[in-house]
Amino acid sequence: MPKNPAGEKDQALRELLRLPQGERIDLAGYDAGATPGAPDGKEAALADAARTGRRLAGLQERLWAAGTAGDRRRVLLVLQGMDTSGKGGTVKHVIGQLNPAGCRITAFKTPTEEERRHDFLWRVRRALPAQGEIGIFDRSHYEDVLIARVRHLARPAEIGSRYGLINDFERSLAEDGVTLVKCFLHLSPEEQKRRLLRRLDRPDKHWKFDPGDIEERALWPAYQEAYELALERCAAPYAPWYLVPADRKWYRNWAITRLLVEHLRELDPRYPDAGFDVAECRERLRKQT
Repeated sequence: MPKNPAGEKDQALRELLRLPQGERIDLAGYDAGATPGAPDGKEAALADAARTGRRLAGLQERLWAAGTAGDRRRVLLVLQGMDTSGKGGTVKHVIGQLNPAGCRITAFKTPTEEERRHDFLWRVRRALPAQGEIGIFDRSHYEDVLIARVRHLARPAEIGSRYGLINDFERSLAEDGVTLVKCFLHLSPEEQKRRLLRRLDRPDKHWKFDPGDIEERALWPAYQEAYELALERCAAPYAPWYLVPADRKWYRNWAITRLLVEHLRELDPRYPDAGFDVAECRERLRKQT
């Protein structure tokens, strides 16, 4: 992915970042440090992200307001990526600009005993956003074709069947009014190593470090292969994948803010009409002492 190809700033960002469908995905061919579509320079991007964040907040309020009047549409942001790719940072810096009352954030961890007694999509269905909400998945149902594949947590045939189940699940969501924004945060192994070392260098970041991260990092090639398969097999017009270069945190935050704004603008949620006589209520209030 070249840094800023000529003319790309005139394109919608989702066109620049959308992965091709029906083609083999080779993650090694994508530059994790690229900044496609971004303003020139970090400072310009940060200023643009602040402006775009205000627009995002306004669109979120309209979506939430429309939901109170029966509009069933909602948005689901799926964040997937290797450790330290910035899933939590995205929630903090992008979703943190929004009214939390209209957001539903779920960080999927190792399944509990109760969750293991159900099919792998059971806990995901329980975490879906309600109408008018923006749902955010920090990891998601894709863990069951990623870590499950790499760590051999299920039989190969069972894992193979899950791709189709995920596609059916996402199709049903789209048909029910869910706009899926699936973002793969593409991190380089060199940048991941730097971020892990920084966590060890800072006592206030030790809580974020797990010695198991070192073992997981040793499985990098297997994880890349698992991601490539998921990105290839689970992309559709109603649920495409967006590859967001994640080596530069400022770009990651700018890009995901922009992607959400583009999708919400297309939805164009509207404030509902008042279900009461505005003039009569105003007159009553004026007469009160």
